[in-house]
Amino acid sequence: MRISVRFFTRLREITGKREEILIFPEGQEITLAKIIETFAEEYGKAFIDYVYDERTSEIRGFLQFLVNGKNATGGMSTLLNDGDVLAILPPVGGG
Repeated sequence: MRISVRFFTRLREITGKREEILIFPEGQEITLAKIIETFAEEYGKAFIDYVYDERTSEIRGFLQFLVNGKNATGGMSTLLNDGDVLAILPPVGGG
């Protein structure tokens, strides 16, 4: 199973990449939580500090996750499929 993950702003700086392709064994159930855990292991403290709230250990509420351009409505339990594109978006401001 192949999942493309796109990074923006701070996460692009942390990973040094715009996009990363993750490959998982066929038949394995891949959730958004699994992908975040995979990156936490790969990129360590800087990634963890940016993504997780240090007090609650929950994913920070300011991050948005889009799967194929649509909001990940299942939260961290959202299942991904072969060929999906996950975008991790930072907070958006404007004025």
